[in-house]
Amino acid sequence: MTQYRRHYVAGGTYFFTVTLADRSSRLLTEQIALLRRAVRETRLEHPFNIDAIVILPDHLHAIWTLPVGDADFPVRWRKIKARFSRRLPMLAAVSRSGRQKGERGVWQRRFWEHAIRNPLDLRNHIDYIHYNPVKHGHCRRVSDWPYSSFHRYCASGVYPRDWSGCVAETIAGSFGE
Repeated sequence: MTQYRRHYVAGGTYFFTVTLADRSSRLLTEQIALLRRAVRETRLEHPFNIDAIVILPDHLHAIWTLPVGDADFPVRWRKIKARFSRRLPMLAAVSRSGRQKGERGVWQRRFWEHAIRNPLDLRNHIDYIHYNPVKHGHCRRVSDWPYSSFHRYCASGVYPRDWSGCVAETIAGSFGE
């Protein structure tokens, strides 16, 4: 069995990519209310701050900051994925090993995480998150994608509404540099 090595930093800030098993699915945006509910309920049990997020049809990217002394992001993702999946009708056949693990075949088993190292790393990952819907062809302008923290960043003056992802210097001062 493959051993995955996670980098745990108590109270750390992390970038995540979490993906559906079916990459052609549009489930995350079609069932956005269920996903939001799963995240909200999980945050009540296991608090964390969502620094940036984008939900695409088949995957999502997020940056979280965990509470001081807490590095247990896997339990949070496990609960979010389980809550979301349980509320869906049975969608696909699940392998025997998946059934034994209580899986419903909605999500890829693993997720990608990266511990944010410094303000530049944070800024670059926030930019990546917000530009991702354009990169994948879901919209022409960053501001056109509704499932993104980009709108919150615009409201607080971090990004201009017409930000395109091409001029990172526009927001450099907003991240402590």
